[in-house]
Amino acid sequence: MWSLYEPVHAVTYFADDALAAFEAAGLRGFWRGYFAGRSAPLGAVPAGPVLAAFYGFAPRMVTRALPDVWTRITPEAALAARLEGARRVLRKVDGDLTETASLLRAAAEAVDLHGRVLGAANAMLPWPDDPAGVLWQAATVLREHRGDGHLAALLVEGLDGVECNVWRVALRDGDGRDFYQPARGWTDEEWDAATDRLRTRGWVDASGRATEAARSACTAIEATTDALAATPWRVLGTDATARCAELLRPIAVQASRLLRHPNPIGLPALD
Repeated sequence: MWSLYEPVHAVTYFADDALAAFEAAGLRGFWRGYFAGRSAPLGAVPAGPVLAAFYGFAPRMVTRALPDVWTRITPEAALAARLEGARRVLRKVDGDLTETASLLRAAAEAVDLHGRVLGAANAMLPWPDDPAGVLWQAATVLREHRGDGHLAALLVEGLDGVECNVWRVALRDGDGRDFYQPARGWTDEEWDAATDRLRTRGWVDASGRATEAARSACTAIEATTDALAATPWRVLGTDATARCAELLRPIAVQASRLLRHPNPIGLPALD
């Protein structure tokens, strides 16, 4: 289900119409829109809560964005811009948005909120009154809820913000450092030190590739993430979840085609 609702959510970051909505609201530059739009459900917070919730970003990158971005836009205006941009994109796709949005909303309304900072903040927002808006907001609640659980799994495994990025690249046989490192704001010194820590742990070999221990840990962390994200689908039920997936797939494929690839969250193209 994540692979189907994540492209729907991600239009707010990587689809041209959504980016234009942020620019029209006064946020020029990708990262201003990203930090303002994603953190807006928390209110006009300083860097600290966002640093904790976004996890994989270097502190300097977060403090450069916040609280400065709140001098350029209010959280309320950022919420309106992200929703309007997503609507513009999703109204272009073919499919039964009404039934899909209804099912995805039912799942989103079943998320458990304890310990889910971004998931809960998004879940408490008022629901839009149109199918495209509901579809996007439901996808957003579900992905942030899942993301909060994923961060908990990373914490239990003892991975810090830079280590989880190095580990991700190592799992790709060392491919992608030039893309992911600057996208998260880490210096060469920080990245190399994290690589050394993972190498000492037995997770990275001399060539920078993931060891079998690291791949086993990945499997375990993803399983924990799945388990922590299961409540909405258990509540929705097997048949309704299958129907939701059936309806969502063509919408997700079309949404994926409207995204910029590659992108800083590493979302692959969906065929």
